[in-house]
Amino acid sequence: MTKKITIAIDGFSSTGKSTIAKQLAKELGYIYVDTGAMYRAVTLYAMQQNLISKNHFNTTELIDDLSSISISFVFNPSLGYAEVYLNGTNVEKEIRTIEVSKLVSKVATISEIRKKLVSEQQNMGKNKGVVMDGRDIGTVVFPNAELKLFMTASADKRAKRRYKELVDRGDRVNYEEILHNVQERDRIDSTRADSPLVVAEDAIEFDNSDMGLKEQFERILNLVKTHALT
Repeated sequence: MTKKITIAIDGFSSTGKSTIAKQLAKELGYIYVDTGAMYRAVTLYAMQQNLISKNHFNTTELIDDLSSISISFVFNPSLGYAEVYLNGTNVEKEIRTIEVSKLVSKVATISEIRKKLVSEQQNMGKNKGVVMDGRDIGTVVFPNAELKLFMTASADKRAKRRYKELVDRGDRVNYEEILHNVQERDRIDSTRADSPLVVAEDAIEFDNSDMGLKEQFERILNLVKTHALT
């Protein structure tokens, strides 16, 4: 397994894309890029600047501010993966809140934002040896990726996973609210005009509704070996 490739992992929210991508990157010695975190960071910026809320979204000012938004990934050796920094500040925890989750799909519909972030993502993966997850990696960012996966699971299973994740870290959340958020993000992501969430023609669909992390990783690693590194 010496040939470096690009692995594109797309799919619905809370399907474990980031978890499997981190595992693959560690196993293969690849760079891992969480593109969803980049959109979350822009959303957090908009929230901090009072440009977006449940009933308000100043898209014009956010677009004007794009040149002032710097997003980077800094590897944390104690965690074993890179954390997200927004304008030099670690925002890994802040971007994972339910408040950001409620608004990120709205931010991701803005073409100017997508253009900026897609360009940065393509630059990060230009030398291959990268595992990238998001919504449009196999269709827009890296349409020629050697391996494309599309992760899916039932909305109920995904909401339960997200609920447990937030509760385990101490957040006070409501399951019904999270389920609604998952379903609403699915709707917005799949119907937006710019780069909607779709399954690439050459992607392998992977339903992990009833699969543990160990089994999922082993199956996907075998796909990597079989479809990309032979």
